[in-house]
Amino acid sequence: MENSLVDLSHIIENGLITYKGLPAPVICDYLSREDSKKFYEEGTSFQIGKIDMVSNTGTYIDCPFHRFENGKDLSEIGLEHFVELEGTLISIPYTKQKRITAEDLKGHPIKNKAVLIHTGWAEYWNTEKYYEQHPYLTKDAADYLVENQVKLTGIDSHNIDDTAGKSRPVHTTLLGNDILIVEHLCNLQSLHGHKFIFSAVPPKFKGVGTFPVRAMAKLIK
Repeated sequence: MENSLVDLSHIIENGLITYKGLPAPVICDYLSREDSKKFYEEGTSFQIGKIDMVSNTGTYIDCPFHRFENGKDLSEIGLEHFVELEGTLISIPYTKQKRITAEDLKGHPIKNKAVLIHTGWAEYWNTEKYYEQHPYLTKDAADYLVENQVKLTGIDSHNIDDTAGKSRPVHTTLLGNDILIVEHLCNLQSLHGHKFIFSAVPPKFKGVGTFPVRAMAKLIK
């Protein structure tokens, strides 16, 4: 197998809008290469970056603290919940439907797995269309995932919940049962027909419930 690692994260860059209403990241030099030269011998320079960013930026993971005041934050989640999770891909193209129910998940091997939902919506990333009328899971789909004790659920859409209203039943159900959520995935089409191991590791922040990840899949021969 030529490349067994598949990158499932979007690039985060200065000015990127991930979620309308939230500010874009500001990525710049704290110490530029030119300014650093005065601290080092001739021919040596360094860059130290500065990032001003909300935690819901790019491809990110949600843990219980994102939804619940007393839920576990990123620093309290064990590594085994982020890495080397046996994965299952479920393809439900947005061209056929955007409302994903429990019935759509049945018949797939999801028990104790990281379940990734491939809708194809990532093709609209960083466009106006991405933010509205996107694919989402229903409450009964979330209940079915809980019943099957999935480890994590990911989707290549703007949100795993329907954002047309104010309720967020999927976040409430999954995070309330310590099931992590990864949103804004991409490149899921590369996993079709493959068994894979999924990983998405955030920094170990205290008091933070969401943060960008470098999500990836390792294809299994």
